[in-house]
Amino acid sequence: MASDNDKKLERALDLMRRVPPQNTNKHLGDLIDICPSLTEELLSAVDQPLSSKTDDLKEQDFIICDYNRDGDSYRSPWSNLYYPYISDGYLPPIQLRTIEEELNEAFKIYMDMYYGEEALSSVYVWDIDNGFAAAILFKKMMIGENSGCWDAINIMEVTERLGRPSHYKLTTTVMTRMRHRDEESGYEMNIGGSLMRQKEEDLPSDNGHMVNIGQLVEGMENNIRQQIESVYFGKTRDIVNGVRSLTNLSEKKQFSRVMNAELTGAISKRKPLE
Repeated sequence: MASDNDKKLERALDLMRRVPPQNTNKHLGDLIDICPSLTEELLSAVDQPLSSKTDDLKEQDFIICDYNRDGDSYRSPWSNLYYPYISDGYLPPIQLRTIEEELNEAFKIYMDMYYGEEALSSVYVWDIDNGFAAAILFKKMMIGENSGCWDAINIMEVTERLGRPSHYKLTTTVMTRMRHRDEESGYEMNIGGSLMRQKEEDLPSDNGHMVNIGQLVEGMENNIRQQIESVYFGKTRDIVNGVRSLTNLSEKKQFSRVMNAELTGAISKRKPLE
């Protein structure tokens, strides 16, 4: 039987699924204020819009999230230091740290190819049974009258199996927000949403995991982008066309009358079947 705390968590998560992604941080903070006993569970279960900090040692920005958090500090993938500094934060073992550094370099190239300038990427790696897991994160923002934000959270679990292909499980969540404002008319449009997809596959890893992870992330992000474009932009176009036609209504009615008259005339001239 579920405990009272479990019921509270279930209701809180159900509520978080129904709020706009651009308000996630505010509503999450409100829930934590109301139920402080659920703080850790909520922070680990709710995907939040990604933020960043600066690694002062390497002079590079990095993405902060629950996967590189220890208390109120966040570990940089570039220097492996925590900001604000703590001496006892979790650090990946040497072998995993090497994988983490390689993935960060690889996905910086991927980011340049798909996200362009003003984007951020960070990868964090940790131990799991018989393998490792990695959080592969991307953030891109556009600022101005036409602004937008794309936050991609890819969680990859790699299970190594002796004499058999490795098992890869990828869970990707994309949160996107778009805003368009026309100063002359005062018109403003805001669109926001999130989409999560999951994929599992067994792949040989004779030459390491780098290629497999890269191909899975690339394929998943491309697929989600196409779905978001179809759902948000396609549906928005349908709704706008339904409530405000580009064609004059009287012209549409006149066209309809002409078409009906032509069809009626054509049918009346048809010879009956013998």
